[in-house]
Amino acid sequence: MDEQIATKHHFVIDFDSTFTQVEALDILGEISLAEHPERASRLQKIKDVTDQGMAGTLSLRESLRARIDILDARKEHLDDLVERLKPLVSKSIFRNKAFFEANAAHTYIVSNGFRDFIVPVVETLGIRPEHVFGNDFIFDEQGRIIDFSRDNVLSSNGGKVKQIEQLGLKGEIHMIGDGYTDYEVKLAGVANRFYAYTENITRENVTLHADHIAPSFDEILYQNKMSGALSYPKNRIKMLLLENVHPHALKKLREDGFTVESYPAGLDEDELCQKIKGIHVLGIRSKTQVTAKVLQHADKLMAIGAFCIGTNQIDLDAALHSGVAVFNAPYSNTRSVVELALAEIIMLLRGIPDKNSDMHAGKWSKTAKNSNEIRGKKLGIMGYGNIGSQLSVLAESVGMNVYYYDIEERLALGNATKCSTLEELLALSDVVSLHVDGRPENKNIFHQEHFNQMKDGAVLINLARGPVVDITALRQALDSGKLNGAGVDVFPEEPISNDDPFTSPLCGAKNTILTPHIGGSTQEAQENIADFVPGKIMDYINTGNTALSVNFPNITLPKLQNAHRLIHIHSNKSGILAKINQVLANHDTNIDGQYLKTNDSVGYVITDINKAYDKALIRDLKEIEHTIKFRVLY
Repeated sequence: MDEQIATKHHFVIDFDSTFTQVEALDILGEISLAEHPERASRLQKIKDVTDQGMAGTLSLRESLRARIDILDARKEHLDDLVERLKPLVSKSIFRNKAFFEANAAHTYIVSNGFRDFIVPVVETLGIRPEHVFGNDFIFDEQGRIIDFSRDNVLSSNGGKVKQIEQLGLKGEIHMIGDGYTDYEVKLAGVANRFYAYTENITRENVTLHADHIAPSFDEILYQNKMSGALSYPKNRIKMLLLENVHPHALKKLREDGFTVESYPAGLDEDELCQKIKGIHVLGIRSKTQVTAKVLQHADKLMAIGAFCIGTNQIDLDAALHSGVAVFNAPYSNTRSVVELALAEIIMLLRGIPDKNSDMHAGKWSKTAKNSNEIRGKKLGIMGYGNIGSQLSVLAESVGMNVYYYDIEERLALGNATKCSTLEELLALSDVVSLHVDGRPENKNIFHQEHFNQMKDGAVLINLARGPVVDITALRQALDSGKLNGAGVDVFPEEPISNDDPFTSPLCGAKNTILTPHIGGSTQEAQENIADFVPGKIMDYINTGNTALSVNFPNITLPKLQNAHRLIHIHSNKSGILAKINQVLANHDTNIDGQYLKTNDSVGYVITDINKAYDKALIRDLKEIEHTIKFRVLY
């Protein structure tokens, strides 16, 4: 199918900052001027001249002449330049090497750059040297680049138009480039279609005139209904990140080619129901609630990224039955939460919150009453998972005696002592720190009875989840003197954004530290999360891997080699795999590799096939009974 279409289409591609990510003469300048005393200023001049030429404010010959004069380059520098350029081929062009090899007869490079370095780069992707048209350097006897050939049509303004006219190509000509000279080909009527290529650079005066803006070569193939490395261009995969997710996440996802929208606050259910339409990936933190109703409105959603530890704000079961994989960051902010817990323990045992308030009110309260060291005190940790266990280690290192209780069997770290019951833990602890998750059954898991079981004058720390503590009972325990203080970072009801007011029964309580859910809000933690969660999302979208998904069957897949990957998500019913394989057999399709993982509800089948697929195969796989979602990766 591709070859038949390709015979009607000729693709003419620019080289600098289109086929490659950079301007080649800029890189040549870095090489030739490496030891030059004016290196920095000359490199900036080269860039300025290049931009002026690409924008059409400087004639091409003036631009070429100026750059050659500044470069002070020699013939031997070109070998280094080629080696530097090969790894800098545009990402989407490189991954479509198979397309260029299959369609070499109809692919051309027409550039105002120089064949001396263009040919060795593009021929590695299967483009024929005789299909490369560019300028020619002129060297002196010592091999210095002193000029360019004025006889070459590409050395003058309008040269690309003249060159393509001379080729006499029959059929539709599609011009692909990022500069004004590329648009001129369409303007002159020589090209049928002009794609403004924006994967590496965007020039407004070019995109304004484009028939189509192409953030990747995949987009061009998709527009022309031609098979490429990806079945669906990444730029068409829309991601919505809420609650002011760290900029590193946006950068990482955009660099991989996805379209990303960021929103500074959370959205309520009705707002999210509207916003989620057409979104493929949703990124949230702790405030946004992804309910079954929201998922019903998510017509294209493939994955949710929770940029935090907890996932209780997401209806995981509804997401699973909708074929939506959920990923979180179970370890990325552990240290930050632990440090805050330890800091609050020290502050509360010293009575700092009340003393701080007195000082701000102009009251001098110098006293050792209710002020204690933490050394030798008993710390009781409820929930000995990632955070609880790390707090155990740090607390012990500063002299605390650590005890813990967990409903699951957990190995004690250091000299920590396991308690058989929660009652035992509460009765002996000077400080109780909660580190349980926010599952529904944990709502108000810590209530009036537990406060009664605590030691008189003890301190409570809750950096876990707001609903786990009955805060009305906590306030009563503080007011009655049963507890000597509390540190609370999470609340049953929290504002959606910083612009909304905060109210709580704990406001004004004595010796109490209230913080706005910032346990994991450090620069280090947010950067770690912003690296980890997008990595998992990209791995799922790009390869189908579900490792560490909190709701999907976990599977780690090998890299795909010369095959198409089909992903089938279905209800866990018997016989589905047999039906998938029968469809493949009906279409005479051999299986290169197949991987299956199930949980109680859902089956996840990945099939790699070694031949081109047709629409009928895809249709038949989608129509298998109990199919939830189906997609083609490549």
